[in-house]
Amino acid sequence: MGSQTAKGGFRNEEDIVNKFNNWKKDEDAQAWLILMSYNLSEIEYVEAIKISGYKTDIQVQVTIKLKKAIDVENIQVKLVSNLNGFNQIDKRWIDKYSEMWNIPPAIVSILKRYTGEEKPTIKSPKDNRRMLANEFTKNEQRLLIDWLKNNQSLIVSDILKGQGKFAAEWMLVVQKNDINARWILKSMNFCMNYFGNGEIKISNRGNFKIGRITMQRKGGDGGRETSKMLQFKINPAELFNT
Repeated sequence: MGSQTAKGGFRNEEDIVNKFNNWKKDEDAQAWLILMSYNLSEIEYVEAIKISGYKTDIQVQVTIKLKKAIDVENIQVKLVSNLNGFNQIDKRWIDKYSEMWNIPPAIVSILKRYTGEEKPTIKSPKDNRRMLANEFTKNEQRLLIDWLKNNQSLIVSDILKGQGKFAAEWMLVVQKNDINARWILKSMNFCMNYFGNGEIKISNRGNFKIGRITMQRKGGDGGRETSKMLQFKINPAELFNT
């Protein structure tokens, strides 16, 4: 299903929780449940709750008539106001990613020079705090790009979907305002393929790209140490064009 215009405005995730909990009267919630392959006439009860600290923002528990089991749907919510803006989907220290993905030491060193945890190893870098992707040697660029290619599926799954019982199964993108809003709901498998299944390359700005995902130094934070973390970003509003 393409994007739909909501009947009311969206200000935050609580509005979406309330819509699900009022599903019998809310046409948007009914549309979401149908997209998740539910037959509305078979639903007995729906309860939505907010989740913090995981890829899932809202968990929806659906009780089906004549069934003892409760279905659970984990939804990642992206509230956007700027259709050309980017949304951070994951941010961690390089050492944490190294633990998650068993990154070889040579790749860790490249990534730490890229974010500024380690000092640049060239003279007169464009940014004296760190090295841009195109400032590494051709061999270092090839090493990192080859490693990203070999681990592309794992990386994309971990940064978008997550792991464990709160791994996200759906992405709900809402172009928010106070009067009305536009939304689109896609399965996380679709989103991982759309954003992450593409060429790995170096952008004109000296960042690494994994398909439509940008991998970059976090920056900002008033120059604090946390600016040296690695982050991954997407533009969720692109889904409105799918």
